[in-house]
Amino acid sequence: MKSTRLAAGATALVLLGAALTSCAAGDGRETIRFTFSKREAISFMTDLVAEYNSSQDDVRVEIDTSGVDVVSASFVRGNPPDIMLANYNYEIARFVQRCALTDLSGTEAAQSTREDLQPLMDQYGSCDGRISALPYSVMAASVIYNQEIFDAQGIDVPQTWDELIAACDRLKAAGITPFYATFKDDWTVGQGWYDYSLGGSLDVIDFFDGMAREGAEVGADSSVSFQKDFAEPMDRMLQLATDYVNADAPSRGYGDGNLAFSKGEAAMYLQGPWAFSEIAKTAPDLRLGTFPLPMTDDADDLAVRVNMDLAAMIPEGSRHQEAARNFLEFLYLPENIEAYNESQLGFTPTKGAPAPNDPRIAGMTEYYDSGRIYQGPSVLVPKTIPVFNYAQAMALGADPRGILRTMDADWARVAFRAPAPTTETKESGE
Repeated sequence: MKSTRLAAGATALVLLGAALTSCAAGDGRETIRFTFSKREAISFMTDLVAEYNSSQDDVRVEIDTSGVDVVSASFVRGNPPDIMLANYNYEIARFVQRCALTDLSGTEAAQSTREDLQPLMDQYGSCDGRISALPYSVMAASVIYNQEIFDAQGIDVPQTWDELIAACDRLKAAGITPFYATFKDDWTVGQGWYDYSLGGSLDVIDFFDGMAREGAEVGADSSVSFQKDFAEPMDRMLQLATDYVNADAPSRGYGDGNLAFSKGEAAMYLQGPWAFSEIAKTAPDLRLGTFPLPMTDDADDLAVRVNMDLAAMIPEGSRHQEAARNFLEFLYLPENIEAYNESQLGFTPTKGAPAPNDPRIAGMTEYYDSGRIYQGPSVLVPKTIPVFNYAQAMALGADPRGILRTMDADWARVAFRAPAPTTETKESGE
């Protein structure tokens, strides 16, 4: 399937080049610029663009893969793309908060999207009265585990904190490293250890809603704070990171972890599904599964980390909004959006869509289907707060209390400097 897509993508590049030449020569079609930011899926999306271009005679799509920095600059210059599929984060959400994106609520694509995902989109901000962005691909991540080791040791997938510790102790007694850790790379600590520990311990939406209300008043005496609400989860994270990891974790990075895990050097690995292809380079037949990290003794608290890997947006500054909407509806046709997510091991955000047909992520399906999901706390803070560095420092032995107090001070400082919120809907981008 992958090789077919790559071949098709190469063909599509030729077709797209020919199409653009035809457009430049004046074939009468309305040309729109489509920004796509996921480099691993460029061949797939180029193929899909070529399919759309050959399906009708009114609109021609030109794909742009230059990245979010170029897109941001294009907004400043007043020449944004006509439609975007981009990773949904604080950088992109600035356009939402400034009402620089059109309202998509009237589209068929919006009607097909799961309502329970909207609160996750709104965590980054909103423009009053609008649905400014629609999720296109949801990436779920949780504990990756070696099923062969679990079976050989007679260990069931743990559902509670006590069961997790018992499993770790059993593995350790058998001479098996419970978790392979890669503390050398700060993002692996933030995305995995930090996010999974917090997401399995508290309601992430409620917490950050409370932090937004507290604003510049966040601190030891506020109703919510990092130092108050994150202290216990960080203690449990550090228990795992101290007692149940490889001895050389501080000097091991992401590539080391993929290789070591493929060789069976640990039973569990706190990485997302993007690691599967790297692990498969060494051990293509290794039986792997996934499960949410249990951080409490209530199995009802289990949930998986998700991020909006791609969201669709149409800027207010586009001069071809109707044509862009036509292409948007094509992207959201079930056969297109589902095929895309299947190819990327992503979950489709539309109602009734099937889960990716890959047994390695089957352990996350029930949680995604039932809405037991959270966005990683590491991505829900402004980039001026170096949360990956803080998470790495804790994993390497720094006092978590001091770091969490620093995070409160950082949050308060950013909130103090932020402009006052407004609910005014603007008719054009900034």
